[in-house]
Amino acid sequence: MTFLQELQSNIGERHVLTGEAMQQYLEDWRGRYKGAALAVARPGDTEEVARVVRLCARHRVPIVPQGGNTGLCGGATPDASGAALVLSLERLNAIRSVDTDNDTMVVEAGCILQNVQQAARDHDRLFPLSLAAEGSCTIGGNLATNAGGTQVLRYGNARDLALGLEVVTAQGDILHGLHGLRKDNTGYDLRNLFIGSEGTLGIITAATLKLYPLPVAGCTALLALESIDDAVKVLSLARRGLAASLTGFELIAGNCLQAVVACYPDQRMPFQGESAQAPWYALLELSDSESLEHARERFESVIGEALELGLVQDAVIAESLAQSKALWHLRESIPLAEKAYGKSIKHDVSIPVSLMAQFVNDTNAALQAAFPGIENVTFGHLGDGNLHYNVARGTAFTEEQLLQRQDDIYTLVHDSVHRFHGSISAEHGVGQLKRNLLPRYKDPVELALMQRIKTALDPLGIMNPGKVLPD
Repeated sequence: MTFLQELQSNIGERHVLTGEAMQQYLEDWRGRYKGAALAVARPGDTEEVARVVRLCARHRVPIVPQGGNTGLCGGATPDASGAALVLSLERLNAIRSVDTDNDTMVVEAGCILQNVQQAARDHDRLFPLSLAAEGSCTIGGNLATNAGGTQVLRYGNARDLALGLEVVTAQGDILHGLHGLRKDNTGYDLRNLFIGSEGTLGIITAATLKLYPLPVAGCTALLALESIDDAVKVLSLARRGLAASLTGFELIAGNCLQAVVACYPDQRMPFQGESAQAPWYALLELSDSESLEHARERFESVIGEALELGLVQDAVIAESLAQSKALWHLRESIPLAEKAYGKSIKHDVSIPVSLMAQFVNDTNAALQAAFPGIENVTFGHLGDGNLHYNVARGTAFTEEQLLQRQDDIYTLVHDSVHRFHGSISAEHGVGQLKRNLLPRYKDPVELALMQRIKTALDPLGIMNPGKVLPD
């Protein structure tokens, strides 16, 4: 039999897509990368995934694992050669179990993040990973890229929310590591090796996730600010006054919110007058385990102190769940509005919070000096130092002209990130977008060790080739 015939025999003919049926799997969400493939395989369980991997190893066929295909760095898109098999995990979408005594749940990699959150809520528990793409991204992709999101400040990245993994190795073996233990010192931490590896070492097929008690109450506020320096000071006040109850602190440039309301007329700025044109905003959220009254009192105390100190120009505190959702909807609509305005050059960076204001001011000035008229689209998770420092064409460039200067802009911004002791990838991963940038910014010993791990675990080099590691 041919490779495709063997593949069909292993997982069923209707779950092997070719021709037009596989086109949606060959392009990334941003429309930046488009590849080709031998076929798209859609196995239905872990054993079928293992059989597909063993078949690919025997035929030396490269494998590109894919979850919800919402990544921003091309990590789930095949190259243009057409030699690879795209392995979609969308059919592995079962919630296998929920253990409320151990506060864990076991879910398959193809589960949509929003469905995982809901399954936890159905058992009076919280699974706190939250990001804009949660209605379409999958937990396997979240773990493969070590996704962050809006609540890292309180609960950590995806890595911090997983206790165990089930993984199909590059040889087609199944690693059974779904134990829900919070302490296990019996050797190397293989779980954390596969989390964040973007499918280059193995394929995550299921995970044991941490759960938390549902908060009794929450408070949300949008603050109008004059500067990032003021935002950093408000963050310090909030950390001191709210401690672990502070679950989110988002920084948003004024032009981002103005773009959202211009693009989506059903959304409204919650401010009037000068506050509706503030240069910066901060979105805060508190989760409380005691009562709404207790939460509100603490929240208003912190915001009141910030107002008295002149760090905040104006504040809107949500009076209902609907108002809270509306404030978050403004924040989460920024990437969609940005996409509607055309392609931009995206930077997902992390900077020490204490250096954030200086980084933004210095890098903005350097970009304007080098590319006059360019526009900054800046927002992100100030609470954990993660900034989406994006660059749009503004009024001075066409989209094509902007993309022609892409490499120069990347170099300018990433050199600045490096100067400020940051990272050029905070939560989106490396994929194919940033893999050849790593030698410029990453320690050569780190890169050499990464390559040795890759060679040891995937000696045939069939697991998501062309991603993460540089040429």
